[in-house]
Amino acid sequence: MAVRHFALAALLGLTLAACEEDRYRGSARHNIPIPSATYTLMAEKGMSKSQPILIRSYKKESELEIWKKRADGKYALLKTFPMCRWSGQLGPKVREGDRMAPEGFYAITPAQMNPNSSYYVSFNMGYPNAYDRAHGRTGAHLMVHGACSSAGCYSMTDDQIGEIYALVREAHNGGQRAVQMQALPFRMTPENLAKHRLDPNIGFWKNLKEGSDFFEVAKDEPSVSVAGGRYAFNRDGSQVDPSLTQALAEKRQRDEIQVAALVSKGTPAIKLIYDDGDQHSSFKRLLAQSGADSMNRSVAWASRDVGISRVDSLIGPRVVVLDDKGRAKATVRAESAEHEAVIAAVSGSAQQAEAETKAAAVPAKPAAQPAAKPSTDAATQVAKATPGAAAAAPIQTASAEPAQPSFYQRALSFVPLLGASSEAKEQAPVASVVPETPQTVTAPLPPRRASTLRTSQLRQPDAAYASQPALR
Repeated sequence: MAVRHFALAALLGLTLAACEEDRYRGSARHNIPIPSATYTLMAEKGMSKSQPILIRSYKKESELEIWKKRADGKYALLKTFPMCRWSGQLGPKVREGDRMAPEGFYAITPAQMNPNSSYYVSFNMGYPNAYDRAHGRTGAHLMVHGACSSAGCYSMTDDQIGEIYALVREAHNGGQRAVQMQALPFRMTPENLAKHRLDPNIGFWKNLKEGSDFFEVAKDEPSVSVAGGRYAFNRDGSQVDPSLTQALAEKRQRDEIQVAALVSKGTPAIKLIYDDGDQHSSFKRLLAQSGADSMNRSVAWASRDVGISRVDSLIGPRVVVLDDKGRAKATVRAESAEHEAVIAAVSGSAQQAEAETKAAAVPAKPAAQPAAKPSTDAATQVAKATPGAAAAAPIQTASAEPAQPSFYQRALSFVPLLGASSEAKEQAPVASVVPETPQTVTAPLPPRRASTLRTSQLRQPDAAYASQPALR
């Protein structure tokens, strides 16, 4: 009886592994073909299936890019995939169970490929890498997989991950020993760096930008090592072309000048607080229109116990506007198209915005002619203001009629469709300006993974894959 209970507990532990379940062994998914349309695209761009690839992912933009080498030895963008789900916040993964998707430079070897994943197919990113271990970070089995649900992984639809998996597999078969994955918090633009300049992770992100810059200038992957607790790039003894070194220095200087110019023009420092990660806007529309089953081909996906991503967190991040000392000055919950105008309205002074809001609510004196009806949508009114006048425009909150629900509020009506409670969580109004210190967002942690589960234990269909060294 004791043996039976132990076996049952061990099986339960395996099935609860958040990103690396293995309940559907015996599948033949390893040989998923590359779609014919992608073959056509590769031919148009002078690429072949066996040439090396490189992966870049961006949390904030919820996108994943596949780059592929051409005959001239330079990488070119093959496809950009909208990301179906990632969990946690911007920033690196630190500990097991924190729901954070890793950020950094990772290598995907043949031994990390898993065609038997419960989430259709998947591959292990290789977290923790040497940098993560140097900083004492914990966690394992951080994957790129299907099923559009995440507890620390990067999740795609099943069709997407099938195509990505096939591209990685063919690059391995063509002789690429490890596919580099650059997992970034956002696109390393001057605008993003200016906005996130006071984030506690900015030093780490600038270190990632060094490797990102090299790739963007050289169109080749940087060699990656760790020195002094930092990522070090191209220190493997190989000679770097002096003209490339000069071009790289010029790019960094241009970016720094643009960041300084944006700050001097009043670009506010912000911090994004997600309820539990995010997904590309195209999937929010698809979920609302067709439901979760439209995005996945796994067996009975809708009835599976995936319950990982919080479906009530699909309304986008709160934008916390910071003062020069990094303290919260105002919090904005607005639709993405309205972020810039609303942030501009509160970046000058939260107190001024509050005073203007109160003033706008005071009834005007009776006039001979009827006064124009005030706008019922504060965010729309601010968004229509010119950039120069946005900070001074009153944010009217009084309305004679109920405002139309925003896209994110409408999205919440589909929570029952995704298998969540039918009680919609009450949300702050769109474009609400709240001069307060934001509270810490507490998200439920996923079940702890079984410590005995390792990707190297998975049965590989090809001898070439099975001969690879086990993961650590």
